[in-house]
Amino acid sequence: MASVVARVAFFAISMVLLSSFASATEYVVGDDKGWTLDYNYTHWAQDKVFVLGDVLVFKYNNNSHNVLKVNQTSYKECNPSEPIGSYQTGYDQIPLQTTGKKWYICGIGKHCAEHQMKFAINVLDHAPAPAPSSSVSLLFSLPMVVAASLIAAAAIFA
Repeated sequence: MASVVARVAFFAISMVLLSSFASATEYVVGDDKGWTLDYNYTHWAQDKVFVLGDVLVFKYNNNSHNVLKVNQTSYKECNPSEPIGSYQTGYDQIPLQTTGKKWYICGIGKHCAEHQMKFAINVLDHAPAPAPSSSVSLLFSLPMVVAASLIAAAAIFA
């Protein structure tokens, strides 16, 4: 019976640890404002860390806007003529599948040049390690999980 309990505990702890590493974040661009005129998307993106597997979600009125993935030059010039990708459903989900800089603009009228409908992000291969903390709970949480995993593994193989 103890062996079954240990196996269940080991499995549960393993799943929690794995899910924390494998979960992607879905970012609604502009949060509750969505993809719209006169919103500072550079400011919106500045405190976010984008990693492989994350998804950008653009919500907007597709009669008024679109989303174009462009290169750096087209981004700087707000030039929609040669997009790398074009989206126009009003609810576009764009998975981040490669690392590096990504640039997005609205290609309708002067929305990019005159109304800030553009932003750039940098996609990392993994999230950076969190900064060290003086919190006692953080200092002991990982060692406790590792210790619990080792105890459960020892019980399984005993």
